[in-house]
Amino acid sequence: MINKLYFGNATLTHLGLLILRLGFGGFMAFAHGWPKLATFSQGAAGFDSMLGIGGEIEYALLVFAEFFCAIFVAVGLFTRLSAFPLMFAMVIAAFVAHGADPFGAKEASLTYLVAYTTIFLTGPGKYSIDAAISPRGGAVYG
Repeated sequence: MINKLYFGNATLTHLGLLILRLGFGGFMAFAHGWPKLATFSQGAAGFDSMLGIGGEIEYALLVFAEFFCAIFVAVGLFTRLSAFPLMFAMVIAAFVAHGADPFGAKEASLTYLVAYTTIFLTGPGKYSIDAAISPRGGAVYG
């Protein structure tokens, strides 16, 4: 039993990916995305453009990533595709929006970036909608 906990229990790997997806996807969607979506018109009107495509468009893309993509990550649907906009948003948040700020102001963005990069690289695991509809079954390594 102890040997399986430390050396190669695939069930624990898939369970860990489920917890990672639910935690980071859920926290992002409901702590960051939902408040932006609920106050969309006010937020979009005052959002400064960071990429040069217009503040309102950038705000809409940010809401799309932080709410809709985060929900998809949490449930494991289109997981890798959904993790990518979240990774991009966290890079912009850490290095552009908070670029001149001290590390403490960037820490949350960087933590989310690490989590979404991990999810992007590993995939959703077998406890996901992707695994249920995929012939590969949510393979972690391959």
